[in-house]
Amino acid sequence: MNRSYLEAFLPPTRLLLGPGPSPVAPEVLAAMAAPTVGHLDPSFIGLMSEIKTMLQLAFGTKNDVTFAVAGPGSLGMDACVLNLIEPGDKILIARNGVFGTRMCEVATRGGAEVIPLDFTWGTPVDPHAIESALQQHKGIKFVGFVHAETSTGVQSDAAAIAAIARKYGALTIMDAVTSLAGIPIELDEWGIDAVYSGSQKCLSCPPGLSPVSFGPRAVEHVKNRKSKVLSWFLDITQVMAYWGGDKARAYHHTAPVNSLYALHESLRRVHIEGLEASFARHRAAHLQLAEGLAAMGLELLVDEPYRLPQLNAIKIPASINDAQVRASLLNDFNIEIGAGLGPLAGKIWRVGLMGEGARAEHVSRLLQSLNTVINMQMNEALPLAS
Repeated sequence: MNRSYLEAFLPPTRLLLGPGPSPVAPEVLAAMAAPTVGHLDPSFIGLMSEIKTMLQLAFGTKNDVTFAVAGPGSLGMDACVLNLIEPGDKILIARNGVFGTRMCEVATRGGAEVIPLDFTWGTPVDPHAIESALQQHKGIKFVGFVHAETSTGVQSDAAAIAAIARKYGALTIMDAVTSLAGIPIELDEWGIDAVYSGSQKCLSCPPGLSPVSFGPRAVEHVKNRKSKVLSWFLDITQVMAYWGGDKARAYHHTAPVNSLYALHESLRRVHIEGLEASFARHRAAHLQLAEGLAAMGLELLVDEPYRLPQLNAIKIPASINDAQVRASLLNDFNIEIGAGLGPLAGKIWRVGLMGEGARAEHVSRLLQSLNTVINMQMNEALPLAS
């Protein structure tokens, strides 16, 4: 592509049906274009309060320490893990995909003694295995797990895991990056102590913000740390002086003002639709996709009871070229889907039906396009008749 760097960048119009980001509504994009105000402007402080309230509703919590970290979901992971662990602490982390593995990496860098608990990719975390590990390894302070594993499309039983962790006196850290607004989350009912998510999945907001929430036990733990939190920027005792009070908020960092406009509009749209309606829409889109894939002879990786409606892992037939299909969908049909990661690379496609992407017309367009691409590839592979 021959163009000058001095030319304005005009991105192509894609239908984003990969593992994220998801399609962003025009109203959310328009919100980002509103005039920038100062990060301590009274009007912006009011907006922050509304974001906090809407996040509490979406997370199913009354946690006061609920806000949006100024960075992607991976920074939210850092915020939850690094606020809680101290060097030498034992943390049990379930690994059934990429993001449980990443949590192990963050905790290791924070000086914790990480006890990984591995499960086959595409299967949920087994709560009984969590309990066995807690019985075997004494002194575990934390249990980390992924609620909705983006790399495989599998959902784990957060309520059961949290109940077991609580039984053994451990705090829970939950990855809800792909969960929020796509499937139910009930932090208070389940007893989750710390959670992080991302703006670019089922909220259909541009990437760059990570909603987090810390429960009372987690906040008390942070207040009683023996050492300082490794990251000054992510230290919740500092950040909440900015996000916490409605009247006298202390300067902590220059917030990404226009990105928070977008998050506010995204959350507002979610709550106008209603969380239950959002869950039902994601479920309907998933069922439409599953039915269409079955008609094409394609199978989903995850067993039906554990499938995420918003992230669908499709098994790639041995006769199909993974990269060519994804490239053709992108270049010929302007549809983005995701590749498999780790041991599933080349074996699955990851189709995200998240937020604005979970619409019947988008599923129909994908199914038609995917069917065309696969048939073309198979026809090209057939030997010519003599």
